[in-house]
Amino acid sequence: MSSFRSTVENMSKLMDEMGITELDLERQLLLGLYRKHIHLSKQQAVAAAPVGFVPQSKTNGENKISGHALKSPMVGVAYLAPEPGAKPFVKVGSEVKAGDTVALVEAMKTFNPIKSDIDGVVKEILVTDGTAVEFDTPIIVIE
Repeated sequence: MSSFRSTVENMSKLMDEMGITELDLERQLLLGLYRKHIHLSKQQAVAAAPVGFVPQSKTNGENKISGHALKSPMVGVAYLAPEPGAKPFVKVGSEVKAGDTVALVEAMKTFNPIKSDIDGVVKEILVTDGTAVEFDTPIIVIE
């Protein structure tokens, strides 16, 4: 068993070095009579990727985003407040500084903070609380 423990410790170090937040390890002995499964999860602040500036217009019936959009860096569920019933992180008109948490994206039972990467004012909130988001889904627009 000590070799499995050292494997877990080594994998944890590799996770830190490579920026990996989720890892599953499994070991089977005696033709499956003994099984050990470990799920490693480390929380990390995740900076949202910007879309950039796009002029406001309609193309094929879709609204284009005007301003600096913060996008989901992963597939998950977006939350606009730290917990149900709590005050939201931001609202339209809120001033934000780079590094301020503006939302959370839950992925694999881990809540990842979405942080603004610019100073500005929240122009638009593009998702509702509890909305499923894909990678690169715009969440909040800042000007």
